[in-house]
Amino acid sequence: MLDLSSIGRWLVIGGLALAAVGGLVILAARSGIPLGRLPGDIHFQSGNVTVFIPLVSMILLSVILTILVNVVLRILGK
Repeated sequence: MLDLSSIGRWLVIGGLALAAVGGLVILAARSGIPLGRLPGDIHFQSGNVTVFIPLVSMILLSVILTILVNVVLRILGK
């Protein structure tokens, strides 16, 4: 069973990782990468209802994050 200090450490690490991903998204937006407006992202609008499904953006971010995690794990030797 995990103790509270271990759970707290994982929460802090997860929060820092989430903040880092958010920073990368902000940098991508400033550099002109149109995340959310790529060809293949689905956007419907009808009256007061808007449906937005960033399909290609999610796939692109998934591939980039997978490569990044694999590189970091290889550097750490795991």
